[in-house]
Amino acid sequence: SGRGRAEVFARSLGERNRRKLTLEHELRRALANKQFTLYWQPKVQTEDWYICGAEALLRWNHPTLGQIPPSEFIPVAEAAGLINEIGTWVMKEACRVAAKELPGLTISINASPAQLQRTDFIMHVDAALSLAGLPPDHLEVEITESLFMDASPVALRNLRALHKRGVRVALDDFGTGYSSLAYLRKFPFDTLKIDRAFVTELLSRPDARAIVRTIIDLARTLGMDTVAEG
Repeated sequence: SGRGRAEVFARSLGERNRRKLTLEHELRRALANKQFTLYWQPKVQTEDWYICGAEALLRWNHPTLGQIPPSEFIPVAEAAGLINEIGTWVMKEACRVAAKELPGLTISINASPAQLQRTDFIMHVDAALSLAGLPPDHLEVEITESLFMDASPVALRNLRALHKRGVRVALDDFGTGYSSLAYLRKFPFDTLKIDRAFVTELLSRPDARAIVRTIIDLARTLGMDTVAEG
């Protein structure tokens, strides 16, 4: 944490570290033991409430630790270098379910910055689509603005390759991170997702309404769709 500092040990520090080590150890066995599952959150068109798509949400149900939230195990998976293996499983399983059980819907999956910066990312996407027999335009890959902190030429090539194949690309949680209009010119996005924090305050705060209206107008002008979280 820097020089010239003293840290007093507390029992909670040890418990937190032990929890991380336990999760990392169990994550390495979770895929083989089929402990992951996908939940599906529907997307509806606001003008007629027609279900037009669904987002795949990864869940981990451990036999002894119980339900472990993604907010806890995803950072551990990223730090341990396991996120690519997990992400590949999510891609294959989501495409399989989409083709067999959600025909006609566009499905969305989240991809971590670590996945996007791998040279074999597109190969895994192609394999998942081919194995499931899912049309590319029925898949949407969501990324967060954290990708741009260490954006590499590989990530940009992967995004453009997705676009070329007909796979849609969405920018998640727009407006809360490092939002820059330059990103919208540099990267080929099809969808902007408006963060839940703005949506839940639409009826109570005029500034939230102004921000949402501005994002929608911007997206419409750039030929993008908008998704309101929550």
